[in-house]
Amino acid sequence: MVKLVTSSVVRGSQQGESHGGVYLIDIEKQSVEQKIDWNTADIDWQGRGWDRGLRGIAFDGHRVYIAASDELFAYTPDFKLIESWRNPFLKHCHEIAVYERKLFMTSTGFDTVLAFNLDQYEFDWAMHIGSSDYRFQPRLFDPRSEEGPLMLNKLHINNIHCSKAGMYISGLRSGGMLHYNGKAINMAVELPAGTHNAQPFRDGVIFNDSQADVLRYTGRGEGEEDRAMAVPKVDASKLKHKEADDGETARPGFARGLCVLSDRIVAGGASPSSITVYDLAANQQLVSVNLTMDVRNAIHGLEVWPF
Repeated sequence: MVKLVTSSVVRGSQQGESHGGVYLIDIEKQSVEQKIDWNTADIDWQGRGWDRGLRGIAFDGHRVYIAASDELFAYTPDFKLIESWRNPFLKHCHEIAVYERKLFMTSTGFDTVLAFNLDQYEFDWAMHIGSSDYRFQPRLFDPRSEEGPLMLNKLHINNIHCSKAGMYISGLRSGGMLHYNGKAINMAVELPAGTHNAQPFRDGVIFNDSQADVLRYTGRGEGEEDRAMAVPKVDASKLKHKEADDGETARPGFARGLCVLSDRIVAGGASPSSITVYDLAANQQLVSVNLTMDVRNAIHGLEVWPF
């Protein structure tokens, strides 16, 4: 099987503690290798996840791009830091995606999508998503200027997926997966509140239903191929930092992190950080690899490792 790369956030961690990392996972060997231990102290420590940990992962040539809350990092395939970039309109970033010569980033705090030019190495495009009664308005602005949206975090945008069909955007409070066609933003499909990683898949949509602790696929047919894959249960007696399991800071079973391996095989993440591979056609779990039993440690980005 393929190797996967994942990032994590240690929710509720305190200053001086590691609050995330990057891991390579060999699914066939069920082995885990930590490549980055993220313990920078120069962040905002309030809230649950807030500025902690590392987020979305994407690739361009022989560069590995990894997002933190308000900074984009470029690494070599052996995780040597090349460079990093900030922008005043990048805050509480979640997932990122490369399409053509742009790297698109979800700026959750500003209800905005930022584009990083992969040739010029600068942020050169941005779109704020205005919303009222589930009507959405794209508002383009220049992220190099001082004029831009306020940091309101109305939609809590947490995912982006780009293809020839357009840009798909979703968040905890977006009501579903939105579609931007270059001119307008419309609701592509309604989804449960609190979803992560929503993206088109086959003739429907696949996403983590985080509140229900399942990975779901919903097609356009009569429902025969629909799936709800429950994340693996953990032995509560083996959990570490159980004092953080208050339903708000952290909890076991929180589903986040998703990557497609084929038209029937997908991988999903859950907390405490683990990666599970599912065969949707057979409606079964193939293998699950646990990274830690620290209930605060939650998967964030998840991608196929291309190197």
